[in-house]
Amino acid sequence: MIDRSDVPSLPGKPTSASRITLSHIMSAHDTNLLGTVHGGVVMKLVDDAAGAVAGRHSGGPAVTGAMDEMIFLEPVRVGDLLAVKAQVNWTGTTSMEVGVRVVAERWNESGPAKQVATAYLVFVAVDVDGKPRNVPPVLPETDRDRRRWQEAQIRRTHRLARRRAILELRRTRAAEGLED
Repeated sequence: MIDRSDVPSLPGKPTSASRITLSHIMSAHDTNLLGTVHGGVVMKLVDDAAGAVAGRHSGGPAVTGAMDEMIFLEPVRVGDLLAVKAQVNWTGTTSMEVGVRVVAERWNESGPAKQVATAYLVFVAVDVDGKPRNVPPVLPETDRDRRRWQEAQIRRTHRLARRRAILELRRTRAAEGLED
């Protein structure tokens, strides 16, 4: 564990300070054999938007530490205009959770845009040497922001508990000579 007690705390930033929307029109180049857009293409756009938000919030470089969850709700098609909306939901000392919502405007349909995916990513702010650096706390502004902050804490608790359980299982199996 890194001791950061000598590092002064940073002033907080409101949720809206780093919120972005990245838009992209899907083309035939983005499709799979079924004629829909590759999930990996959508994931790249999600990571790009989340990285921009994390860098904006932290005031410098930030790297993807984990993709906590990615859910595809609807297929994305050629011609769809995707809007990838991202914001910081929660911050720790050096890490932050970024929530991403992906909506598609169908080029051949009228009506409101449809939500096609959601994701939660964890980013770590890094210095020029690639070492973790402190991030400002996020200051939720609305009831929705406060709910997202609370949900992010739940995801973090589960992520850390899962990691501890897996490491404990590996130690136990190694002690029993079950790992080679």
